[in-house]
Amino acid sequence: MIRLLVVDDQALVRQGLAALLSLYDDFAVVGEAENGEEAVRLAQSLQPDVVLMDLSMPVKDGVKATAEIAGACPQTKILVLTTYDDDDCIVKALRAGACAYLFKDCQSQDVAAAIRSVYHGFWHLGPGISDRVIACLTSSALRKKASPKEMFTARQLEVLQLLCQGKSTSEIARSLAITPRTVNNHVSQILGQLNVRDRTQAALWARQNLD
Repeated sequence: MIRLLVVDDQALVRQGLAALLSLYDDFAVVGEAENGEEAVRLAQSLQPDVVLMDLSMPVKDGVKATAEIAGACPQTKILVLTTYDDDDCIVKALRAGACAYLFKDCQSQDVAAAIRSVYHGFWHLGPGISDRVIACLTSSALRKKASPKEMFTARQLEVLQLLCQGKSTSEIARSLAITPRTVNNHVSQILGQLNVRDRTQAALWARQNLD
């Protein structure tokens, strides 16, 4: 059962989404929040598997709430569900720690698929968003860094390739015949080299920069 926290300042949207998601046998809505501050508090107390996060909210916006939840509850995945379609909002949300970004005009089955995807450790971007994010990242300081062969060891490049394929820590460990702890050490070094927050952002970079 995937435990969900639904965050939206509009009661009708929030309650409707919660009711809709409750129809799925593998979902359980464990809480609802009407602003970012309440979302952070409930995420810490309820420890949901996935948070569905709106961006425009009073008291504390979705980007700030996403960053705080990602820091305090690293096992909780955050899926942004919003009307905001500009590149700056998308990149800010992903940099804050979101694993998925969808627009509210998507279909219910798209939301369900995204929830399952991030729950299983993958990142999920709505149609057309991936290319826009990559374009933004490659126009930033990441583009000015050294080539991948200069930035990473051969082993780190192998780990990064597998991250790009959506592999979990245990899957990477089995593929490379190393321990999960060693994998996590390599991942930490990779994130530091790229100056990104999490595996989602590292995978986006790898997709653009690795053959």
